[in-house]
Amino acid sequence: MQGINNGMILLRDQTKVTGVKIDPKNIFILDADEQANILTALKNFYNTIDYEFWLVVADRPVDISVYLSQLQVLYQQQTNQQIRKLINQDIQKGNQFMSNNVVDTEYYLLFKEKNVEMLSKKVRMLINGLATAGLSARQTSNDDLRIILENFLNGGMNTEFGTVMAGW
Repeated sequence: MQGINNGMILLRDQTKVTGVKIDPKNIFILDADEQANILTALKNFYNTIDYEFWLVVADRPVDISVYLSQLQVLYQQQTNQQIRKLINQDIQKGNQFMSNNVVDTEYYLLFKEKNVEMLSKKVRMLINGLATAGLSARQTSNDDLRIILENFLNGGMNTEFGTVMAGW
């Protein structure tokens, strides 16, 4: 691996790995017909992909530390004891949330390609195909790809030194 740039993992042989990040959608809150329509549309979409791809599910830690800091400031500024009590309850819930290592599950559809023009075409096709199935997606960012690599190469542990990877 040479690096990550412009939402792509650059490999030594000039191949690029990229794809789309799919926004999650809970279809189980929809009625049975809507569920069936989405599943049929997804099946049809997957059948249009005529190249190798990877469907990746990755966990990203949730960080609400900025929100908790804002609550602390609000708590200090508030003089009404009842409101202070409510803010303090929110702070306690937030701290409990943070101490349980809560993660946000993210979904990606990745592929590899050498030709940059073809790469862009495939990304557009994926975004449009997923939209047809009622899902929104966007091209992966550098940060998305770092999270994926950290999850799979380092057992989910964050690193400060970058990720080392031997041959893809």
